[in-house]
Amino acid sequence: MHKISKAAALSLMLISIAAISGCHARTGETAASNPNSELPLSEAGLNQVPLNIQSSQATHAFVVEVAESSAQQAQGLMFRTKLASDKGMIFPFAEDRVASFWMKNTVISLDIIFIRRDGTIESIAANTVPYSLAPVRSNGPIATVLEIAAGRANELGIAPGDTVTWQQ
Repeated sequence: MHKISKAAALSLMLISIAAISGCHARTGETAASNPNSELPLSEAGLNQVPLNIQSSQATHAFVVEVAESSAQQAQGLMFRTKLASDKGMIFPFAEDRVASFWMKNTVISLDIIFIRRDGTIESIAANTVPYSLAPVRSNGPIATVLEIAAGRANELGIAPGDTVTWQQ
């Protein structure tokens, strides 16, 4: 019987999940193969970029994974068991639309932030319910969705009308 480390087991699990979901994880890549960012690829093989939210109180810095393809967007943060307070995932859309998300297979609660094309926050769905199939929708057309750890928006004083900027 072979013993493997927890990190190796997690890597194998993430690769398996990516293969099942149709998301192709890119392993072993660094910033050199990610020309849009100086950050390394995430453990899930996604590009990472810095993101700032300017609230009335301060500027809040995050590092977010970019879900660029439809497969990456469908996978989102499903099956993840933790999300650091300064991390997240961003879902950019080519065209503005009313966005609808659900929490199917999402183990952790999230704050889902809906962002207009001009970078302003349209609305926030705070503390979403893990595993829920109920739709979580924007109130109007948006260009981007940002997911961060549940409760962080409230904790940081992030609200509709605040501005989000990120490296695109």
